[in-house]
Amino acid sequence: MASVPLLSPSTTTAASCRTSSSLTHQLLHLSSKVPFHTFPARNHRLITKLNVSSPTNKPVTSTTSKKPIEEIIFFDGGAHYGDLVANLLLGFTLFWLPLTLAAVSRAFYLRYRFTNLRVTVISGLTGQDRSDFSYKVIKDVQVVPRFIGEWGDVVITLKDGTKVDLRSVPKFREIAKYCLSMAEKPVVTKEDGTGPRGF
Repeated sequence: MASVPLLSPSTTTAASCRTSSSLTHQLLHLSSKVPFHTFPARNHRLITKLNVSSPTNKPVTSTTSKKPIEEIIFFDGGAHYGDLVANLLLGFTLFWLPLTLAAVSRAFYLRYRFTNLRVTVISGLTGQDRSDFSYKVIKDVQVVPRFIGEWGDVVITLKDGTKVDLRSVPKFREIAKYCLSMAEKPVVTKEDGTGPRGF
């Protein structure tokens, strides 16, 4: 098979003349030997010009838009790994098996995100279940330590009475204090009970 330059004018055949107009336009534009040809417009719509002016009696004021507040992440993570390990060790008993399955699902399908603007709980297989709420709607925050205080549950009560239970949160005391400080409440975390509870 002989090689022939594609863009030379001597190689134009009847088959290449039947190509689409856009391909012909590109070939003509790229070739320096063939002058550029402009195709007539196919759309024959009437063009209407719209002239807009501001009234002369009102001075034009420039609106200064506020810069959006940058969202700073305080904590972004899932359930504490100790919760998963402890429940896997105890999962060999038939009695503890349901709690082990719950710990495995928390470890793989649950994420907590605390930023300077909101609290986000992301759950589900692909993260499709998402709950966001602002710190302005927080009424109270309580913590429940688990194991030996390594992780714990954070119970956030909203102003409408809804309780949001965040299970197996690492650094739960710091997170509870952060939530209260962002909600502009006195930073006194209430711990349910006197000491750490079960797993």
